[in-house]
Parts: sequence; structure tokens; C-alpha cells
Amino acid sequence: MQGICLLGATGSIGQSTLEIIAQHPDKFNLVCASAHSSVDKMADICQRFKPNRVVMGTLEARDELARKCQGLDISFEWGEDALADIAADDDVDQVMAAIMGFAGLKPTLSGIRAKKRILLANKESLVTAGQLFMDEVAHHDVLLLPIDSEHNAIFQSLPQHAQGAHKKHVEKLLLTASGGPFRSWSLEEMRHVTPEQACKHPNWSMGQKISIDSASLMNKGLELIEACWLFGVTPAEVDVVVHPESIVHSMASYVDGTVIAQMGNPDMKIPIAYGMTWPERITTAVPALDLVSVAQLNFEAPDLERFPNLQLASDAWYAGGTAMATLNAANEVSVAAFLEKKIGFLDIATINRAVLNQLDRHAVTSLEVVFEADHLARQATANIINKKGWL
Repeated sequence: MQGICLLGATGSIGQSTLEIIAQHPDKFNLVCASAHSSVDKMADICQRFKPNRVVMGTLEARDELARKCQGLDISFEWGEDALADIAADDDVDQVMAAIMGFAGLKPTLSGIRAKKRILLANKESLVTAGQLFMDEVAHHDVLLLPIDSEHNAIFQSLPQHAQGAHKKHVEKLLLTASGGPFRSWSLEEMRHVTPEQACKHPNWSMGQKISIDSASLMNKGLELIEACWLFGVTPAEVDVVVHPESIVHSMASYVDGTVIAQMGNPDMKIPIAYGMTWPERITTAVPALDLVSVAQLNFEAPDLERFPNLQLASDAWYAGGTAMATLNAANEVSVAAFLEKKIGFLDIATINRAVLNQLDRHAVTSLEVVFEADHLARQATANIINKKGWL
């Protein structure tokens, strides 16, 4: 029986994780869970799974949740310190790091330092503090398993999971991208995109922020950076391939001409279950892939003119230091502004580039450096948005 700490329980990854836990009650027990402000969803989770501890993002949300769950033997907590504490709870064996954005970094590091199995669905942790993050993983000898479908697919396609162990035989990693809802749209058409349109991903059910990132290919840019840290490569050793069917989740190209791919229906329960049970496999209730029904698979190169965020991510990786944290923070603020209809869809990449070019880069010698870079980038992004009067 594995005790699970689910960070980000009410999001799409969290909900899929709960489905796996419910399907295999003999293997998994929800020990701790967190959410930011989704009280009703968390109340339902408390009623169904009865975790020991639950953390909410605000005091008000914690109090409201406690009122809704009177009579349940659960410790209701709130705030950053409590979030880090549940990731290190003695009864926890695995931490599903599914909090979206920069907020997931501290609790994930807490789980690493407590030597839990880390199931990483929070790419921003690696994007903003990659070297520090991987150093902590190595220092504490922690098993880190990627949950993003693409990195999980690469993990499955490599001969060994250890960082850099594949380099003797693998020539390139092939990171697939659906292309999002605007893959075939012109720049002129994309100028008039609404948040509602951008949130309608053709293949995946995701939250608003990650849906916008997928539509702008920033999500793939962040995944490119994440792949570099996870597998010890550079952006030059990773090819992004647009694959609109989302059946091939990513590939590894070997020196002898072999390409090994992981394929399956687009459902996050597959990589989640794989991470929770590795090196074993369990049933997921996801139907087996029917290639005859799929009929054909298409692949194409990404268009960096229409989707410049992908190039910005590569540029940030090569710039090094705090550049990646700067880009991530700028994008989070820009996406929020787009969702509030303060800026246009194409403005996201324009602002991201401006902030990346504006701020100095510094060596990432501590988490404090990362947090300072994040703060300055958010401030600079907000200033650009307000100064230009995008409304």
C-alpha cells in the first residue's frame, strides 16, 4: 500500500490521479491533498477518500472547507508552510506534484528532501530551478518520474532512466506537440483569438493556463527545457515534432536509425499510473489503442514565426541562469492578462520576449536567486502590460 500526497488535487492531473487511486484501493491510499481555492471539489474529495491532512491556499478556503466537512477526522490546514509539510509527511510514500506554475517548486523540493518518490507533473519546478532541482534529486537519491505525457513517453523509450545513461546510444529525443487549436490558423486569424477559443484543446482536457500555453506552444517550450534537465541534453538534441493526433506521445531516435515511440490514446491516466507503479504496470480503464480506427498519423515541423514562444524557450535555456525563471514568470503574468482580456493572444509572446530581453541574467546559486528573478519578471511584465494600455 502506497501513501499518496496529491499536490493540486482539484486540477485535471489531480482528478486523473484520484481515478487511479479509486480503481486500485488495494495499492494506493490518499494520505494528503492540496488545492488552492476549489472548496467544493476538495470537499467531495474529503468525503470520498478521507485523507489525513488537507491544505488549502488561503485561510478563508480552509475555514469554509472545514465547515463543509464537519465530522470527518481530517486535519484542515492552509498556506505554503503546510503545503511543504504534507509533502514530507511520514505516512507519504509518493508525491504527485501536480500544482500548476511556480507555486509547485517549494513543496516538490520538500518531498525530494524527505526522500519520497516524486511524480513530476509540475514542469515549472525544473524550468525555473533546473540545476538546483536535479542536484537535490541526486543528493537525496530520489526516484524522479516524469508524468507529462511527452516526458513519460521519452522515459519509456530510453534504455535506462538514469540521467545521461542513454547518451551512448540515443542520437536525439523527439518531443511531440499536438499543435493546439490554432495549428492551421494564419497570424491574422490568431490576432483575434478569444480566451474561450484558446482553452478548447482538440485532444486533451486541461486547465485554463496550460490550455493557453498549449495553444501558444509555450507549453512545448517549457517541456523542451524540462526534457533538457531530465535527460541531460541540450535543445539541439531535442526535435519538436507537431503531431495533431496526439497518439505518439514522444520518441527516442537511436544512432543505428531506430526510432522507439510510446503510443496510446490521449489520456493522462496512462502516464500517471505508470509513474505510480513503475517498474510495474496496472490497469487504467483507458481503452487500448486501435490503430486501424486511427487510420493515419501525421507529423510536421513547428512554425516558429506563428509560434515564437517555442524559440524563446530554447533561447532562455542557452542564456542560462535566471533566464528560464524570467521567461516562465513573464508567461504566467501574460497568460493571466490574456484570460482577463487585457491583451491579445499574440501579445503573450511579444511581452515574453520583451521581458526576457529586458532583465539581466544571474547565476542560479540558490532558491532565493530564483524567487527574486521570478518577482522581478512578474513586476516587469505587469509594468509593460499597464504601460502599453492593452485594454
